[in-house]
Amino acid sequence: MEVLKIGVISFAHMHAYSFSRALESLPSVEITGIYDDVPERGERAAGEFAATYYVTVEELLDSEIDAVVITSENVYHKRHVLAAARAKKHILCEKPLATNIEDAEEMIRQAAHHKVNLQTAFPVRFNSTIQDVKAFLEEDKLGEILGIKASNRGSHPGGWFADRTLAGGGAVLDHTVHLIDVMRWFMNTEVAEVYAEIGQLFSIEPIDDAGIITVEFANGAFATIDCSWSRTTSYPKGGDIKLEIVGTKGTLQVDAFGQNIHLYADEKGSVRRFWGDNMNLEMAKEFIASIREKRSPSVTGYDGLKAVEAALAAYQSAEKVAPVKLG
Repeated sequence: MEVLKIGVISFAHMHAYSFSRALESLPSVEITGIYDDVPERGERAAGEFAATYYVTVEELLDSEIDAVVITSENVYHKRHVLAAARAKKHILCEKPLATNIEDAEEMIRQAAHHKVNLQTAFPVRFNSTIQDVKAFLEEDKLGEILGIKASNRGSHPGGWFADRTLAGGGAVLDHTVHLIDVMRWFMNTEVAEVYAEIGQLFSIEPIDDAGIITVEFANGAFATIDCSWSRTTSYPKGGDIKLEIVGTKGTLQVDAFGQNIHLYADEKGSVRRFWGDNMNLEMAKEFIASIREKRSPSVTGYDGLKAVEAALAAYQSAEKVAPVKLG
């Protein structure tokens, strides 16, 4: 099997390590090149992966790599995706795909023009519990979905996530996109209208860290999303993707990250030890498989665009104090 060589553009995002380790663990896949605009950070990562550190994106893209992982600050996704597309490298881009609709659309167009894959990093789709729910729904065991109550909460990430000029938004942009993507996938429908109440309740930085998003879908289903950075720094670490789905035949409760045990220790308090499946690994497998099989990935740039569209509509709704309809 031919070795696929992967480059990583920026370790600014904390997911860069988990995505890279997942890819590196696959057969005949190597992390061979790394670019980061912070040399110390890039050189450290290159040392950990036994890769070459490049001082410019162009030098990385000129090297013998087949694909890139883009985990830079959100506002740089467009720049890096377009550069990778022009260099004909397949792309796995961290969510949110972009910070505005126009950029996302251009990224999708250029990837298609240069005939490279553009996969949005939505690992939650690859969580085994979430995939079980998808299969359950396809078997029509819940009937018609009437409503969904969902949450994706966490602690304030700090750093550039609190800088709107780099992140494009706060908790609403950061956390809403995962759940919108899962709901679109579950129901095979699009968001029709968004109403949101957004605020700053937990942090010092002037960024949205709390939000309740109400979504109406084209199929008539409603959903509410708590996307807040409401967890304290002392809260046990771990994901928080929870959904309660109400259908005409019954209800279903989902805790995507419930695969853990709780450890109570005097020196650390309550600590969660995760023992479950690795959704980043499954996402990496799909990215590599789509390249080898010369097909589109199951999660596309368009999926990233539609999730961003809903999150941005939430900001518009909060500003107007009125629902926002999507075309």
